[in-house]
Amino acid sequence: MTPTVGPASARSEEVTAPPGSVPGEASAPRHPGPSSRPPLRTLLQPAVIALVLVSAFISCYVGLQRDPKPHQLPVAVVGNTLAHKMELSLGDSVAVRPAESVAAARQAVEQHDVVAALSSGGAGQLNLEVAGANGLSTTGAVKSVVSAYAAGSGQQVTTTDVVPLAPFDGRGLAGFYVSFGVTLAGFVLAQNALGMTNVLHLRHRFWLITGVSVATGTVAAIIAGPVLDAVPAPFFPLAATLALLAAAAAFTTKLLGTYLGPIGVPVATLLLLTVGNSTSGATISSDLLPAAARAVSALLPPGAAVRVVSDLSYFDGAHATVPLLTLALWAVLSAVLVGIKSRLGSTRATAHA
Repeated sequence: MTPTVGPASARSEEVTAPPGSVPGEASAPRHPGPSSRPPLRTLLQPAVIALVLVSAFISCYVGLQRDPKPHQLPVAVVGNTLAHKMELSLGDSVAVRPAESVAAARQAVEQHDVVAALSSGGAGQLNLEVAGANGLSTTGAVKSVVSAYAAGSGQQVTTTDVVPLAPFDGRGLAGFYVSFGVTLAGFVLAQNALGMTNVLHLRHRFWLITGVSVATGTVAAIIAGPVLDAVPAPFFPLAATLALLAAAAAFTTKLLGTYLGPIGVPVATLLLLTVGNSTSGATISSDLLPAAARAVSALLPPGAAVRVVSDLSYFDGAHATVPLLTLALWAVLSAVLVGIKSRLGSTRATAHA
């Protein structure tokens, strides 16, 4: 029997279209949408990160300024009798450094070996020489403790600023803000580099971070120095310092993102932008910080950079070597560890191939 070809057979081959669809149009493939009940971890991770960061930020920046107390402020004191009396009266708040003469004590201030120099100016008179370049918190603390001693001994204090701040940096915070901005730039640079893992080879990402770090340091030094005249450090040492800071921040952020995955960037935020900047010793002198904050102040890149900028600007770089080495170690070691991680990953991939 010959099969019938016509409308009936055509109708038998038709596929019923879903309700609401346009006849003659193919149905679009259906993709599963987001789950109506996302995993609890998916919700908790960003919430916990945000709460930890805001708690740490406020605790560091506000908490450290809540009740700053001087601890072993180095002060050069002329005369053994006066030095002995200062030690007995002020205890741990001041570290007395005996000086042979007024000139020697002043030189110690100018070379950043001490924060102030104290000498007797005759009957009932004390002469205090400070370095305003150490910042308002340091000079204020020194004046306070010396005034307290003078009041207890019935003497008057005459204060002289032998290393004043630059005219366009009246509060001594320019170095801090420059360092903060460069740290932030390095952090953002590393975030972008982490997103280019599948686009750029590691070698090219390293060149990108290095080149942009140099450019960042140069631009920051030009703006803070010749343009705004707020940071009186020599241009090339300042630019090199800020380039090192940018590289240290960028490679550290990349290191944490490489090894810790999604939480690496928040950890870098906590380490560099929160703890590092708040304990840098600019807004609150490191000599006024609590013991734990004092311990990490000079070890993190922002604190090291603030010290170098201050030393280059006002003290002829007298104590810049150690913090410069700190910046270099953060940048180099972080880059090496990222390279090791990449090499190990390539070795495993080759072994599985």
